[in-house]
Amino acid sequence: MASTAPDLVDSSAIEWQRDDAPVAYTAALATMEARNHAIAAGEARELAWLLEHPPVYTAGTSADKAELVDPRFEVVEAGRGGRYTYHGPGQRVGYLMLDLGKRGKDVRCFVHSIEGWVIDTLSDFGVEAWRAEGRVGIWTQDVDGREAKIGAIGVRVRRWVTMHGFSVNLDPDLSHFSGIVPCGIEEFGVTSLARLGKQVSSEQWDAALIARADGFLDMLEAARIKACNKG
Repeated sequence: MASTAPDLVDSSAIEWQRDDAPVAYTAALATMEARNHAIAAGEARELAWLLEHPPVYTAGTSADKAELVDPRFEVVEAGRGGRYTYHGPGQRVGYLMLDLGKRGKDVRCFVHSIEGWVIDTLSDFGVEAWRAEGRVGIWTQDVDGREAKIGAIGVRVRRWVTMHGFSVNLDPDLSHFSGIVPCGIEEFGVTSLARLGKQVSSEQWDAALIARADGFLDMLEAARIKACNKG
């Protein structure tokens, strides 16, 4: 596993789980809830879980029912931040159950670090991506030259242990996003690595993401040290 700063943190301290078969969204929620409680109680290791779901629309805590245009798939209250999101085959999801109590207690830094991690991993496949002011998520230039979303982020923190995380569109059916206003943003479309001409398997994506995990954890460690210095 590659590391950008092996003297700071080691991603092997976290348990990594990969699922190739789709996992029902409600089952994943139950697993996250249980793991969150166990980590907070000191009974389990932190977990990074890479998977995909059968088609589902999930509603965040700020979801507006007017943005549920066509509920053709199951709709689940997710409990995370954000609005409506689609998950389905061809989209890789990363759920992070990390103890921010040991990592600086900075939710903004946590989200910022996830964005950087995904952006860096996309660059490994020749896709330039970026953050956008006022719009949480990962953005890139679509085939029509317009800005489009390629990755979504939505997190929840309970007992200073994180839940949920991010998703990246490898090769999903992009028409499935038309049943909602993705993340409440109407003026921008949704794209994928496949639409951009990049054929990336879940195995290839996971390997690249894990190879850059130490850099992600380094950002959280830097935030923790900064917070301690302030104190």
